[in-house]
Amino acid sequence: MAGSNFVDYVKIFFRSGKGGAGSPHLHREKFISKGGPDGGDGGRGGNIILRGNAQLWTLLHLKYKKHIFATSGMAGGSSERTGADGKDVLVEVPLGTIAKDAETNEVLFEITENKEEKVLLNGGRGGLGNTHFKTSTNQTPRYAQPGEDGKEGWNILELKLLADVGLVGFPNAGKSTLLSVVSAAKPKIADYPFTTLVPNLGIVQYRDMQSFVMADIPGIIEGAHEGKGLGLRFLRHIERNSMLLFMIPCDSDDIHNEYKTLLSELEKYNPELLDKKRVLTISKSDMLDDELVQEIKKDLPDIPHLFISSVAQKGIQELKDLIWAQLL
Repeated sequence: MAGSNFVDYVKIFFRSGKGGAGSPHLHREKFISKGGPDGGDGGRGGNIILRGNAQLWTLLHLKYKKHIFATSGMAGGSSERTGADGKDVLVEVPLGTIAKDAETNEVLFEITENKEEKVLLNGGRGGLGNTHFKTSTNQTPRYAQPGEDGKEGWNILELKLLADVGLVGFPNAGKSTLLSVVSAAKPKIADYPFTTLVPNLGIVQYRDMQSFVMADIPGIIEGAHEGKGLGLRFLRHIERNSMLLFMIPCDSDDIHNEYKTLLSELEKYNPELLDKKRVLTISKSDMLDDELVQEIKKDLPDIPHLFISSVAQKGIQELKDLIWAQLL
């Protein structure tokens, strides 16, 4: 996913179709001058429907669509013919997409399964033809119902990546390098902060043809929950991860304090994130000897942890085993 191609937020004006009008037609034939009512019902207006597509990873295809309208239903006809329904509009979205009301910010629903369909806006109902209004005292009603108006409004579509493991760490902690080593993903890697400007997903192959999905989330900094750095733009992607893999380089000034800062940012953004399983990795540990490893271990937080080096392939298989055990 190239940086310019990753879009996780769009705001679109949707309008469902108007229902067709019912017909007030009265039956007429050559030798029947005063036939009864035979007006048909109007067709239903088209719905706006969101459908999950597992092949999509971004909302890029919707970035330049500011208006999406469904067609209206057709009017009813004579001989009690019902008008054709308006055509539904199917909007394909990646899994993990949330639909919101743009005015109230209310979450309407989310799409999490392939081919799952949910109606965003219902089309207007078709009006009833005059046959429905015939009574013993009103044999020839010359009126029918108009079609119901469709619904319209601004909606926000927001993507939260679905992944088994989310990589959490400050910029330049080695998250992208790890993802490139354990999967076929090719994130941008360089020796300066904020190299990763968009989330990257990779499928990690495990023993016996099994696999799990890992997400490299752009680096968090202190104050991210207030929007500092890349802030709120990417913190939401962590909400959908089954477990969190914290990455802190071995040359950090204070590993325990750095871990507490990361944890604090997640808690301030959404306290429920602390309920997720956590694993700590000390990256770039090929620079350490056994004595330094033992010294660092004394001050590590009480969660499962490993010393790894993506470049030297140190501890990578052990890390996969630990992640898999946590995911079960």
